[in-house]
Amino acid sequence: MRRNSRKPNRQTKSLSDKIIIYSCIAVAILAAILIGLLLYSKSLSDDVKEGTMTLEQMANINKNNEKEDTQSASTEIGKSVEDAKQETNTTNNTTSNNTVANTTTKNTNTSVNTTKTNTNSTKSNTAANTATAKKEEPKKELSFAKPVDGEIMKEFAKDNLVYSNTLEEWVTHLGIDIKAEKTTVVKSAEAGKVKSIKNDPRYGLTVVIEHDNGYQTVYSNLLTAEFVVEGEKVDKGQTIGTVGNTAAFESGDEPHLHFELLKDSIQVDPSIYLK
Repeated sequence: MRRNSRKPNRQTKSLSDKIIIYSCIAVAILAAILIGLLLYSKSLSDDVKEGTMTLEQMANINKNNEKEDTQSASTEIGKSVEDAKQETNTTNNTTSNNTVANTTTKNTNTSVNTTKTNTNSTKSNTAANTATAKKEEPKKELSFAKPVDGEIMKEFAKDNLVYSNTLEEWVTHLGIDIKAEKTTVVKSAEAGKVKSIKNDPRYGLTVVIEHDNGYQTVYSNLLTAEFVVEGEKVDKGQTIGTVGNTAAFESGDEPHLHFELLKDSIQVDPSIYLK
């Protein structure tokens, strides 16, 4: 009976030892596993942290890059905008200046043209006024004086005839003959300009003077005409020559001055105009 009771105790002890051993082994294994898990977890945590830092760094880098790009872009945009504004302002200023210059030029041209027009208008008005004044000016009344003192020995005869002692026939006489001795001074009947000095085949040495209003006076049968020259202006009463006897058509008459008066190239009676 005793032997049998011992055997079970031994078996139980042996089993307990085995259980303890197995438990220790299991605990060791679990501990190893836990340690391994802890180590792995730590390593994983470090990796995760490293990965997180890397992502954060990348994010920061990206942010920095984005900021730099944004700043660069903003700067470039700002510059572009400023440049654009400056260019626009420059263009506007240039356009404005050109517009002002063109306007000024136009205004200047307009002013110049207006001035020219006004000047031309003034000139035209002045010319018109001068012409009107000339038209409105009363014609100067001429007063012809006898070129020599003496009686009229042969009258003006245009529509009738007078007898010529030299030609011994009845002829027309387009002037008057004023009796005067040879070398008697002959004076201009009115102020004028000497048109010609010539030797007429019929009336001898002759001086023709032009006057205003279309009048002309003719002094013939002169001895001399050395006191005036052609083109000379003479005053009324100025000496132009001396009485002679050079007229072929009147050489048979007494010494005299043959005097004619023309109005618009037509002979008129000098006696009507002499005063």
